[in-house]
Amino acid sequence: MNWIDTAAVYGLGHSEELVGRALRGVKHQPLIFTKCSMTWDKERRIQRSLKADSARRECEASLGRLGIDAIDLYQIHWPNPESEIEEGWREMVKLKEEGLVRHIGVSNFSVEQMRRLERLAPVESLQPPYSLLSRGIENEILPFCLKNGIGVIVYSPMAAGLLTGAMTRERVAGFPADDWRRRGPNFQEPLLSRNIALVERLKIIGARHRRSAGEVAIAWTLRHPAVTAAIVGGRSRRQVKEMAVAADFRLSPEEILEVEGFLASPQ
Repeated sequence: MNWIDTAAVYGLGHSEELVGRALRGVKHQPLIFTKCSMTWDKERRIQRSLKADSARRECEASLGRLGIDAIDLYQIHWPNPESEIEEGWREMVKLKEEGLVRHIGVSNFSVEQMRRLERLAPVESLQPPYSLLSRGIENEILPFCLKNGIGVIVYSPMAAGLLTGAMTRERVAGFPADDWRRRGPNFQEPLLSRNIALVERLKIIGARHRRSAGEVAIAWTLRHPAVTAAIVGGRSRRQVKEMAVAADFRLSPEEILEVEGFLASPQ
């Protein structure tokens, strides 16, 4: 089943309008996921709220922009303000009961925050960051989700483009001044050299299957039994087509050990 996460592109309202236009006349409708808790004012400044009226207003606005009767998965984008997560969750439960959304989930939540919501209603899904370079969810969050039947849709499995196989030192050096990756530790030494070496290893593994380093990176996240799916992005139709087929690619146990062994070895 195809699905679209409209919140994967910042500037949520604009992206939803584009998705809404694209959906018109489509015979086989994809599943539509979107989020609440972040809005933009007229000056494009981000406002954060999980008040009940805000969650409902955002949901109704999304439905209007998308031109649909119900959102398949509605998620809290961030647990911020944390003091309002229960209020926002109660309203999302009401939206589900009214049929305006079909499933409800969260993004970027900790185990303790999910436990707080579970006292009110089951959390159906979690959307956390996860990649070979960002493994913080493995110790507590993934086991908790697996135990409690919470679907996990990971984002940034290719580490903001670093694991695609197309990133070079020259490209990193040429990032615009406002690109946050210029300040990211993984894009600076000494980690940059290690990460480039990791990508070369992913290319070797991918070549055995005529797959890219990025597809290997995505497959690595999907190896975990708690992970349901991975969100990937693309800047062109060609990139989207290439990454779409990655959903069917799986690494062998030996290849997983090969990747883990490389990560464990001194660089």
